[in-house]
Amino acid sequence: MKTVFTEDNINALLDKAIAEKKIVAYYQPKYDAVTGHINGAEALARWIDEDGSIIPPYQFIPLLEKSMLITKLDWYILDEVCAFLSREIKRGAKNVTVSVNFSRFHTKEENFVTHLCEVVDSYSVPRKLIEVEITESALVDGTNIIQFISDIRNDNFSVAIDDFGSGLSSLTFVKDVPANVLKIDKSLLSGNCENEKERIVLESIFNFAQRLKLATVAEGVETKEQLGFLRTCGCETIQGYYFSKPVTESEYADILENHEPDEQSEDILVTQPAASATQLLLDAVFMCYPLVIMSNLSRNSFYMMVYENFTTRSCPSTGVYTELIMHGASTMLPEDQQLFIDTFDINDQINAYNNGQRTRRVVTRQKGDDGIYRPVETTNYYVKNPSSDDILAITLSRPVPEE
Repeated sequence: MKTVFTEDNINALLDKAIAEKKIVAYYQPKYDAVTGHINGAEALARWIDEDGSIIPPYQFIPLLEKSMLITKLDWYILDEVCAFLSREIKRGAKNVTVSVNFSRFHTKEENFVTHLCEVVDSYSVPRKLIEVEITESALVDGTNIIQFISDIRNDNFSVAIDDFGSGLSSLTFVKDVPANVLKIDKSLLSGNCENEKERIVLESIFNFAQRLKLATVAEGVETKEQLGFLRTCGCETIQGYYFSKPVTESEYADILENHEPDEQSEDILVTQPAASATQLLLDAVFMCYPLVIMSNLSRNSFYMMVYENFTTRSCPSTGVYTELIMHGASTMLPEDQQLFIDTFDINDQINAYNNGQRTRRVVTRQKGDDGIYRPVETTNYYVKNPSSDDILAITLSRPVPEE
């Protein structure tokens, strides 16, 4: 006889199923989009009926959500996952991070992070092996989600925003939430990603995720065409039936032990999308130059592209270019100030560009936040955007050794 769930019996049935281990964790592996290697998994609750068949989640999850009993299920699955990982660690098996779903109701749960730590630590499982998945709906439920996620991360757990694109969250929420991972909902993937508007939306999502330094996972990937398109977007991780359906604990352990990518790994320089190659180039530039500024000399404006580990942290992030030059000069030794002002005089730079100059460089002594003057090299490279006649300057600045 099939189990029938109602609002009146769901609590008793849940307690009975947990006590009898009729609810088990299935694991859906996640795969590196380029290499095909397993780099994680998501734990999913599966309810085994009296006849041994699996009850579809849609028959009980909505009722658990409505009654807020979903939190009990979440904690149970975490316990099952930790027990499994503990056994695997003891036998020296390979392990990757497992993400566990937590309902939005946990954001109102007192001492959530304390309980999370207690459960994971009780099994001696490294916290890096547990990722907390929070549904997109939690971003807009009115709680202090930013502090909630910060507290989780401060205790060395990774946090993923699940089902992004399925609900009402906006880019404003995502840019402020200190999560590690953005999981793109399968509803954004239809067919083989042939719809132009759909492709534009997906490309935009992956672009802003990369700029915000969020790792990305695409859910519900079922075809080679979808995988190919997601690679061009710079998606890092794939989850879906194209690689694997959710499997039992023993099947998952066997996959981890014996998995080999179906196709030989290709040269990363060939398979990586243009966006990823561009990001690698920018990362290399930012390693060498802790201060990078983009300026429009024709419009007397600028904005900061990167500003990390520089001698001073007092530089404005955007504004008027001529005011930026005066601000920079004010931080230098008095005998260097006029040299800096003259070198980067806006009208002189525009005239020089029109006469064929494409770069200029100066070394000045700049006062750091610690009060010490150090030599700093500032170089401007002049370029034009193909769609505009405006003259742009890319400023690269870095400390240099004493001569």
